Amino acid sequence: MTAGPGMRRWREQRWLIDAVVRTVGIEWDQARISSKARPIGAEAEAEFRAVAARIRKYDDIHREFAAQARKREARAAAYDEQGRAVAAREAWLTAALLWSTACWPIHEDNETLRFYEDRVNECYARFMPLAPHPVERVEIPFGGKLMPAYLHLPHRPQREERFPLVIIIGGMDSSKENMVSLYGDRFLTRGFAVLALDGPGQAEAVTRGIFFTEANFGDAAEATWEWLLSRRDIDLDRVVVRGTSFGSYFGTVFAAALGARIKGFAATGVCQEPGCDTIFNAASPTFKMRFMFMSGYEDEAAFDQFAKRIDLRPIAPNIACPYLVVAGEADQLSPIEHTEHLFTLIAAPKKLVVFEGANHGVGDAPSVANGEEKVTMIADWLLDRIDGKPFVSERVFVESSGRTQHTPYA
Repeated sequence: MTAGPGMRRWREQRWLIDAVVRTVGIEWDQARISSKARPIGAEAEAEFRAVAARIRKYDDIHREFAAQARKREARAAAYDEQGRAVAAREAWLTAALLWSTACWPIHEDNETLRFYEDRVNECYARFMPLAPHPVERVEIPFGGKLMPAYLHLPHRPQREERFPLVIIIGGMDSSKENMVSLYGDRFLTRGFAVLALDGPGQAEAVTRGIFFTEANFGDAAEATWEWLLSRRDIDLDRVVVRGTSFGSYFGTVFAAALGARIKGFAATGVCQEPGCDTIFNAASPTFKMRFMFMSGYEDEAAFDQFAKRIDLRPIAPNIACPYLVVAGEADQLSPIEHTEHLFTLIAAPKKLVVFEGANHGVGDAPSVANGEEKVTMIADWLLDRIDGKPFVSERVFVESSGRTQHTPYA
């Protein structure tokens, strides 16, 4: 199925999107190259930006990234032949990320998307045995289907060693392949195991017919917990959840379902406006088009009625774990006042960090350059939660200078 033909603004503004891609590039709606390339780092980002420079219209995006992925696959295979294990693992992971990026602009369950997903899986499978830490492909039973994920361990367990776990839930554009860095990952280096999940509507899950509903990340949470019960290498008394972008919605539903079983939830970037009017009806039409596909809708009017149910306010009172959100004051996809109101409904210990002038990705502002790095902040905060350290419920405002203002919550 496809969301494209049923969406009015996509049809009417397609020419405008192509014009913007030609003049601005493929990050006209939000930054995505650095996030897609992050698991490898600067070298991969340079390669991704070189691909982006060749793109002149929206339909070029998947073709150009697929073409580069093929080249990178060939290089990875050559490194394998030469016995160059480190170079091979970097190349296989880069190829998987390139294929994953090629999947992003396709909003139809067709042969091309399924072929690309197969290549993502194949390249990542070639990467895993070469990785510097243990990585395992995971299939979590969910509603008669299988929800795909990868479990990363910081090292091979010693004797009866059990690791604390962070469950990472990305946003619209994320996939389980781009959530863990190959070197210097902030969670692995702190001793966490990481479960990188494609939840309902995300990446590979949607091609398996696992679509998003307003509440089924709660079902995904229960399914994930049931699967974790069988893991002898995971300490279920030390589990936390981390969300990004629309993962601030997905992850909140996930965390609320698990209640006090988890020790904390943290998110960067917010998609917490009830009904999501800004991101679906005022931002680039690609956001709404993709989310219709993620939710299994072809009819826009029906989707508009469904979108009204995307609302965290009824769920907020069920949050039992410590709750952290790091957001941009000028978030262009979800006005910050909706997150401010959500915090008034949360009774659990909570912390809201707002960076002055920052955008949805909590970037593009002096406060971000001068303040504490957001992912480091989150990693250390979650580490403190599994260690049982106390903290003050507060709102923190990071000024452009990097100075912080602290206002306790009642």
